[in-house]
Amino acid sequence: MMGTRRIVAVTAPSGAGKTTLVRRILGAFPALHYAVSVTTRPPRPGEVHGQDYFFVSQQRFRNLMAADALFEYEEVYPGRFYGTPRSELEGSGPPVLVDVDVVGACRLRRLDDRLVIFVAPPSLEVLRERLVARGTESGASLQARLARASEELRYIDRFDAVIVNDDLEQAARTAVNLVGDFLES
Repeated sequence: MMGTRRIVAVTAPSGAGKTTLVRRILGAFPALHYAVSVTTRPPRPGEVHGQDYFFVSQQRFRNLMAADALFEYEEVYPGRFYGTPRSELEGSGPPVLVDVDVVGACRLRRLDDRLVIFVAPPSLEVLRERLVARGTESGASLQARLARASEELRYIDRFDAVIVNDDLEQAARTAVNLVGDFLES
């Protein structure tokens, strides 16, 4: 990869609060470039194509994979692919903030100038309550997300920093401080 920018990556099991913390980080550091990921899942209410994700068909995603246009990608759930376009990470420009799945975050850890933060739920039961409250999961998808979360929590020691999101305001302050320290280093 040519000319990789400084990268801040935030990863977490689904429902741990990753997206909320990413928004807080972007609010604190408006110069960060938000790397828009590609996904084959349908948009949730309020999500905007090109802003939250690039929502694409499975065929388009496969074409991006074949063209080596994705730095990392993963089939996170059956038929639901996520990936980070190389174009979002390469070249010159401001530091990049990436909201990425746990496997993708492990791949980003191979880069030199990066900070990878893992956001953990206080417990799987709290995570289950958050996912239920979100109201976007069927019974089967809820079970799939919890099973994946249990697996993803096994990766917790592979990251540069871990934030247990048991108090959102404290977790946000910690995330902002970690990113501030990294950007100043």
